[in-house]
Amino acid sequence: NEENNEEAGEHFTPRDVVKLMAKLIFLPVADKIESGTYLVYDGACGTGGMLTVAEDTLLQLAKEHGKEVAIHLYGQESQPETYAILKADLLLKGEGAEAENMKFGSTLSADGHSSREFDFMLSNPPYGKSWKTDQERMGGKGEIKDHRFVINYSGDPEYKMITRSSDGQMLFLVNKLSKMKGNTALGSRIAEVHNGSSLFTGDAGQGESNIRRWIIENDWLEAIVALPENMFYNTGIATYIWLLSNRKSLERKGKVQLIDASGWFVPLRKNLGKKNCEFSEEQIRQIADLIVNPRETEQSKIFPNETFGYHKITVERPLKLKDIDPEKAYLPKEIKAFVAEGKADENGIPAIRKIHKSGRADPLHGLFARTIGGKKCVVEYEPDTNLRDTEQVPLLEDGGIEAFFKREVLPYVPDAWIDGNKTQIGYEVSFTRYFYKPVQMRTLDEIMADIRAIEKETDGLLNEIVGDGK
Repeated sequence: NEENNEEAGEHFTPRDVVKLMAKLIFLPVADKIESGTYLVYDGACGTGGMLTVAEDTLLQLAKEHGKEVAIHLYGQESQPETYAILKADLLLKGEGAEAENMKFGSTLSADGHSSREFDFMLSNPPYGKSWKTDQERMGGKGEIKDHRFVINYSGDPEYKMITRSSDGQMLFLVNKLSKMKGNTALGSRIAEVHNGSSLFTGDAGQGESNIRRWIIENDWLEAIVALPENMFYNTGIATYIWLLSNRKSLERKGKVQLIDASGWFVPLRKNLGKKNCEFSEEQIRQIADLIVNPRETEQSKIFPNETFGYHKITVERPLKLKDIDPEKAYLPKEIKAFVAEGKADENGIPAIRKIHKSGRADPLHGLFARTIGGKKCVVEYEPDTNLRDTEQVPLLEDGGIEAFFKREVLPYVPDAWIDGNKTQIGYEVSFTRYFYKPVQMRTLDEIMADIRAIEKETDGLLNEIVGDGK
């Protein structure tokens, strides 16, 4: 029980959080549950508590709707002692078949259920934990070919969803997405706990951002729920439940719901490790209701998918050199030699690297109109790598990249241009931005009243110290 789990870590998730996760994946489809067999999966299952709660919740829902269901549990655990407890518990309950469905080893490098798809999946994977050993077993970061993490997407035959080796939490989510059912009316539903880094870590084109992009552009992300701090036994950091489905309801299509439940909790009378609060049954019901009946409230915001996407553009400026011919195009090796000789000068002449005798000028993209030798032409300048910069342009930017560039960049650096070959798409969820409440500034009258009160106090104090002069 929880009293014995003050030091619980990777194998125990608080029961109130598990209850909430189970309700979030089952309640929205309660009226779609038919009599039949359902498979439930946890790729970081610990001692199996999350699977058990999920099974009980689904059985109860089916009973309430007059349905007969058979539920098979599947899991994987990499810690030997935890795995032994998991297997022993199932065997003692007489659930030998379910025990056989629990696999030992790393879900990332030795997937024990590679050929299966599941109806419901939920997990609390390790976050902030290195997966370097797994990475090496899979051939090293540059050589990973696992079809779960390297896919053909958006015109890229090797679209990589490989995170930095210091934190593999998002790979557990990608693993689940690879196990979604695509040929059933219900599809698959997923609930997974992550810390804040999964929302924003990773630049455009990097593994974490690629994962978010893949998820959101495929319209799988239903909601993210912010939990209170100090909800877990071994960490006090902010955590979030990601809720995903490949069968979104019509009202959810093209949208993501963010729920700030960080202020919904009741304090514990006694801390359990770092856990000092929990959800009440009523609070679990309130959060679940916002998911079942999505709507805008002070704690619930709904956004178009594109809200979280951006173009990362590369802004270039010309390399300027002294003592060069302003009408000559130089080879890369010549330019490199000039720089080595110390000819770079911010007041110098922009170095031309290519001259087009014909063509259309496009200064925003580095094609500038010039007159050389009395003839009109278009030139490309050598970019100065020391002045290279990047900007994030929201996908929903009014007027797009060009409008942003003309408004935010050109007024300050009029010789800049965009290197379109380097533009990348990224996604991040700046959760707190959408729930930020600015502090009400005090009025000038209130501040002046305080100053006058302080002046009176100090005047009285001064009189006490020096007397009245007699």
